[in-house]
Amino acid sequence: MTLAALVRSLRARELSPREAVSGCLVRIEELDPALNAFISVRAEEALAEAEALERTDARGPLHGVPVGIKDVIDVAGARTTAASAILADNVAARDADAVAALRRAGAVVVGKLNTHEFAFGATTTSPHFGPARNPWDTERICGGSSGGSGAAVAAGLVPGALGTDTGGSIRIPASFCGVTGLRPSTGRVSNRGVVPVAWSFDTVGPIARSAEDCALLLDALAPGAASTRGLAGDAAGLRVGVVGALFEGGIDPDVAAVAREAVRELAGAGAAVEEVEIPLLEEAGAIQQAMMLPEAAAAHLPWLRTRLEDYGADVRTRLLAGLFLPPTTYVTGMRARRVFRAGLAEVLRDVDLLACPQMPVAPPRIGEDTVTIDGVEVPYRLSFIRFNSPWSLAGVPAVSVPCGFVRGLPVGLALVGRPFEEATVLQAAHAFQQVTSWHEQRPLLPPPSGSYSPAERGD
Repeated sequence: MTLAALVRSLRARELSPREAVSGCLVRIEELDPALNAFISVRAEEALAEAEALERTDARGPLHGVPVGIKDVIDVAGARTTAASAILADNVAARDADAVAALRRAGAVVVGKLNTHEFAFGATTTSPHFGPARNPWDTERICGGSSGGSGAAVAAGLVPGALGTDTGGSIRIPASFCGVTGLRPSTGRVSNRGVVPVAWSFDTVGPIARSAEDCALLLDALAPGAASTRGLAGDAAGLRVGVVGALFEGGIDPDVAAVAREAVRELAGAGAAVEEVEIPLLEEAGAIQQAMMLPEAAAAHLPWLRTRLEDYGADVRTRLLAGLFLPPTTYVTGMRARRVFRAGLAEVLRDVDLLACPQMPVAPPRIGEDTVTIDGVEVPYRLSFIRFNSPWSLAGVPAVSVPCGFVRGLPVGLALVGRPFEEATVLQAAHAFQQVTSWHEQRPLLPPPSGSYSPAERGD
């Protein structure tokens, strides 16, 4: 059941909050041993909160809806581990602002979701809490850093979840897990109570089945976003700029073909489509790294001095890289970001939003550090930066929607909008999902324990 359908059932009293929460807890108990999507589960607390909702006359827009929270976001009384050894016993004293907003809307937090250590990576394979596994093939990654959020939604453990996104960490797992994920504009949702990666780029956002689901969650997180009211049945009147450079070179040709077909389907839904060029597109990743690495090192400086050996090797390496960059690197990055933003704004004067592949490859296997693209082996981490960093650098809203499969594994289409125009991005995503059914596809779920293979597909 989608989050939107669950909201309607709860509103009609066809289902009680306790029944909704109990159903999720049963699925978590049966399926999560194979997925490792959750770091901790609040079973008793969630059931008590659901029962309390049944005794109140207050009925918020998410009344009784179970949600999962990425484990870098504080939930009062629960551990916020950031999938790290350093924070393994850290218990939050209060809810993060985003969690408090969901609670005010009536949502019930059922647990904390697995993440890449300190949300500073793109595989969600923490050496401390183990890898989150992709529901389409448990030998493959979910992406990261909100991999637990993507896996939990794809497997139906929860109808919706919160993730965070600094350089793609909502959009990557949404693409790899075949669900919908929205990175809101930087500053749209409060980061208070969230373990930081890089202050200039961090944002909290929703992962769910559909654009409608994400709109409902965003309206709770950021009242006034008007995202649900902006949803329309088609894309008539929308001007979509296709970022042609991201369909060519550095991408699996099969993935590019699926994304091209998705653009044609969006045009079929009424959008006017034209190819565009983004100034400094190829440099955007380096510009973001120039700012992100020093900011991350600064956030971790006390622990780098006292707990260096407690970091996983990959996160430690990136933090040290940020620590030893010349100070001028950050200033240069800030200046270059202004230039990139100005060029992107010029493009977005002529179109309402952009479309491009969300990721250049299907999800690699757990433990693989490289991917092969058109016969060339490249580092996995470097492969996706040009597809994600530009929109993080600009701080604009971006959504990943399921758009097909390659070798039985999900592919996502990215839709990118103007700053604080989440409603437009979600309208386009919703229109796409009215003429396609990719977001309705479900992975073959395993028995209570053990692994399983991806569903056979005729693509």
